[in-house]
Amino acid sequence: MFGRERIELKTPEQVLAMRRAGLLTHAALESVRAALRPGVSLRELDAIGAEVIRAGGGTSNFLGYHGYPATLCISVNEVVVHGIPGEQVLAEGDVVSVDGGAVVDGWHGDSAFTAIVGEPADPGDVELVETTRRALWAGIAALDARGRVGDVGAAVEDAVGDRLGIVDGYTGHGIGTAMHMAPEVLNHRVRERGPRVRPGMCLAIEPMCTRGGVETDVLADEWTVVTSDGSRAAHWEHTVAVLDEGLWVLTAPDGGAAELAAFGVQVPEG
Repeated sequence: MFGRERIELKTPEQVLAMRRAGLLTHAALESVRAALRPGVSLRELDAIGAEVIRAGGGTSNFLGYHGYPATLCISVNEVVVHGIPGEQVLAEGDVVSVDGGAVVDGWHGDSAFTAIVGEPADPGDVELVETTRRALWAGIAALDARGRVGDVGAAVEDAVGDRLGIVDGYTGHGIGTAMHMAPEVLNHRVRERGPRVRPGMCLAIEPMCTRGGVETDVLADEWTVVTSDGSRAAHWEHTVAVLDEGLWVLTAPDGGAAELAAFGVQVPEG
């Protein structure tokens, strides 16, 4: 640990343990992605992700967290994050964000993706999903310069530009022996750039963008976050380790090599 925020630094062996949690998280989310289609219920999708985590020897870090009742958060259209999977059935053209994580041997993984069900109904939805995804990777790549944690938000903001709104009040975070840890990782530029990026830091980077405004409301279930103006939203996330040798995206099978290459960032081998 170091600094006022008591940031947990991991050893290389601990990062390897987190990699196992990250890969299981990826497997669970990919199983849900493969099942996305018109007519499937959110509850069915949650059960698919839960079974992959169970079969892989992990547990969900969402289920029971502050009373959360499901394995995954599945957020549709104007729902930004923390959508509780129930009997809602997906339709052609829905924008669906799936957020989940696994715990393996006490170490956490956390990741999210957004996809469009079937054929996109609106080119603006495609731009929303792809711009948010690119902003995620721009934010991750910013860590390679070993500057400050706040550089992530600056990179996200630059990647989003003025085409979309960046959701206010929801951020990335440190991760390791708990799902949510210091430091907070903002998705926009701020004057106070935060702690210095150091080897051993593990961060969950997760931009959330909308086709409209940045204001949100929380529904009566005290979980579901929706855009105040009803605009559609997207959410992407990966768990990233900062190593002496470089960056390693723990929830990506290739460690992030393919996506980060576009930013001139090389992922260490092994």
